[in-house]
Amino acid sequence: MTRINTAFARLRSENRKGFIPFITAGDPDLETTGALLVELAAAGATVIELGIPFTDPVADGPTIQRASERALHNRFGIDAVLKVVEQAQPHMGDVPIVLFSYFNPLLHFGLQRLAESAISCGVDGVLVTDLAPEEAVDFAPVLRNAGLDTIFLVAPTSSDERLQLVSQYSSGFVYAVSRAGVTGARTEVSDTAEILVERTRRFTDLPVAVGFGISTADQVADTWGYADAAVVGSAIVSRIEALDGVPGLARNIGQFCRQLLPVN
Repeated sequence: MTRINTAFARLRSENRKGFIPFITAGDPDLETTGALLVELAAAGATVIELGIPFTDPVADGPTIQRASERALHNRFGIDAVLKVVEQAQPHMGDVPIVLFSYFNPLLHFGLQRLAESAISCGVDGVLVTDLAPEEAVDFAPVLRNAGLDTIFLVAPTSSDERLQLVSQYSSGFVYAVSRAGVTGARTEVSDTAEILVERTRRFTDLPVAVGFGISTADQVADTWGYADAAVVGSAIVSRIEALDGVPGLARNIGQFCRQLLPVN
């Protein structure tokens, strides 16, 4: 059983729901990323998604695009990100980390090297935003054999056949995109998300986490009403951007995330 499995099993046994924050590695710098990982774990994260900055983040809205741009100015590679994870993990309890990436940086790094390095540094899973399951026949087994979970996306436009395929290739949890389009905070979360979760559960017993657009405590609570976890990304990244250069950034982000969590 992976640490992601364990985290969701614990929630289920306690009749609670999960919180999955997203940050971009290296935004505003790698030292702060390490502090953020520790702070997010202390703030109640079930799993933390750690984005690998990429030059062409086509699935991301302007907030996370800017975060990637800021991080890329610091000129580091995946090795440096994994080192940050390795240093942070002893201070994070049992909170798992998922690398959230486009495929090109991972392919350039080397899939076998990624699998071995990631698991040894304390990464628990990988989500590749632009890799379809049918294109992952070589990628997924390499990671799974090393003990890493492979998380895939489903969307409101996914057919039943697609949902079944994603379920076959996924482990850890399934990430349900609440609406079509790019990432970004919204005043309302699409009501199609609940329908998508119901459809996905016809094909898998894995937990289903919902993301894209969740930015307030009320939206987290609404999402908990039908999904196993809520993912919050752009709202956190936007706050990091606003606080860049301000002392106590990580502590401030931790407090912000605590305010996002309803009584669970």
